[in-house]
Amino acid sequence: MNVALQEKNVYEDFEPRQDTLFFKVGAHGLISFHGRNYNIKKRLSADERNNLITDSATFFRVSSDCYVNVKNISVIGDHDIFFGDTSKRLSCSQRKQQMIRQMLDK
Repeated sequence: MNVALQEKNVYEDFEPRQDTLFFKVGAHGLISFHGRNYNIKKRLSADERNNLITDSATFFRVSSDCYVNVKNISVIGDHDIFFGDTSKRLSCSQRKQQMIRQMLDK
């Protein structure tokens, strides 16, 4: 089988900045990554967690523990953010939606 035609196994080759629609930060460094058709929980070091949280070019904080991957947002609705061609969505305040729109317009 041609390697280019094989689907990527996100559980083995997980790249948070590319594969994640959004993630939630839990206690003790546990982060729950949400993708198109999966959820992966990983324990990250403080440095790894801080690198994700402070990556303002990729992730935007929509609540105290939730960050969205701005590059994967397809539609900003009245009260929700929708991702790609999936049914996954997150509730988001009007203020945060406006801030995301400004980021996307740049």
